[in-house]
Amino acid sequence: MSGSPRVAVLDYGSGNVHSAVKALERAGAEVELTADRRAVMDADGLVVPGVGAFAAVMAGLRAVRGDELIDRRLAGGRPVLGICVGMQVMFEHGVERGVDTEGLGEWPGAVTELPSDVLPHMGWNTVRPDTGSVLFEGLDDERFYFVHSYAAQAWHLDVIPPFPQPRLTWSEHGGRFLAAVENGPLSATQFHPEKSGDAGIRLLANWIGSLA
Repeated sequence: MSGSPRVAVLDYGSGNVHSAVKALERAGAEVELTADRRAVMDADGLVVPGVGAFAAVMAGLRAVRGDELIDRRLAGGRPVLGICVGMQVMFEHGVERGVDTEGLGEWPGAVTELPSDVLPHMGWNTVRPDTGSVLFEGLDDERFYFVHSYAAQAWHLDVIPPFPQPRLTWSEHGGRFLAAVENGPLSATQFHPEKSGDAGIRLLANWIGSLA
């Protein structure tokens, strides 16, 4: 597999990382689960998984200096993909059960509880990909698997040309929320591609194919 893109999955204590590793391998990557600084920085792509509470994920990331690694990669234009809470922590802060936790601050805005009587939002749902999306190429009308009660429900980043406009993918549960973002080297999905069957593998393959 020497010709396959090398993807590091950041190992900071988040649960369920092995299903992400297997899905990335199925999608065509050579995958290493690691928090080693050099391995993370040298990989073609970095995946930041996330399960559980926003505050716990941030604590885990900081414990292995993952916040610094993510920031360094992005500053150098090196691709990063966040999944579920791994997407949420890219925003400035998250508010869960009255606790306001500082996030990584790569994007402005807050992650807050979905305005629905039925939480968590768990199961398959449709999404509305933005025009020109790389992640969702060939995935029109597909459904993806969500498990969450919180999400980013607005987008606040103004991008000035010549920088490309972010591609925003929306879904709905009680109200609309961001299901995915593609913003330069930083992409993220609120749903779990590794739990989304063939559509999720195709999405991961699309991301892996963009690693150059």
